[in-house]
Amino acid sequence: MTVPCQRFAFMNRPLPAAGLDIGSLSTEVVVMGSRGIMGYSIVSTGSSIQRAIQSSLDLALKHAGVTRSHLAATVATGYGRFNLPFPARQVTEITCHGRGARHLFPKTRTVIDLGGQDSKVIVLDDQGRVIDFVMNDKCAAGTGRFLEVMAGAMETRVEEMGSLSLQARKRISISSMCTVFAESEVVSLIAQGVNREDIIGGIHDSIASRIHGMAKRLRVEDEITFTGGVAKNLGMVQALKRRFKTHINLPQEPQIVGALGAALIAKDSLQPPP
Repeated sequence: MTVPCQRFAFMNRPLPAAGLDIGSLSTEVVVMGSRGIMGYSIVSTGSSIQRAIQSSLDLALKHAGVTRSHLAATVATGYGRFNLPFPARQVTEITCHGRGARHLFPKTRTVIDLGGQDSKVIVLDDQGRVIDFVMNDKCAAGTGRFLEVMAGAMETRVEEMGSLSLQARKRISISSMCTVFAESEVVSLIAQGVNREDIIGGIHDSIASRIHGMAKRLRVEDEITFTGGVAKNLGMVQALKRRFKTHINLPQEPQIVGALGAALIAKDSLQPPP
């Protein structure tokens, strides 16, 4: 699956920079000009990281109206950042998501990032620097992959889960966050005739509870910004708002925030030293 790139009004041509976020499920690229985002792309990583990188970069460059030879700097992040077929600086996802979130919402102090295969809570200081984080990359709980498995058990599309959960009439508790056991629990609830919307709402509440538990290990402060592909799920957004009892910033395209942060770091490298 490929998400169409967005084209922006052409910025100044000199010295564009690119940020790549190569994840297990998707690869994002953001091309930055002197005045902001020139173009971006989102491509499924699939079975070939190299192919995903080439495809996503080519799409973003095409919609930015520049070629690879125009790029003055490139920064890569994500688990596949060491597999680039061309030279680029590598920066951690923690740093890139913090930088991207802070750029979009300048008062951000906490970032919740739910991606395809991991979940992160990142705390920033008042200057936007990362001061602490906690990350779950050992199991699928709280990730896009977990939601995909639950969607399969519910015989629905993962893209529909958010709107369905907003129709929930009562709170259903999903006690297990192990993917295998949670799937069995969902199948049992279906067999009992429990409303599908209520079950999906319970799945989102369980994920929100787990993320809140991770966050309690840190000194979380407002404002909170929600990034990653799972942030496109409005049911998940609402569940996190209920659990954290505060407003949560939601980027227009939350899936590119890591790549945006990487592009901003690449752009910074073009500035002359003070």
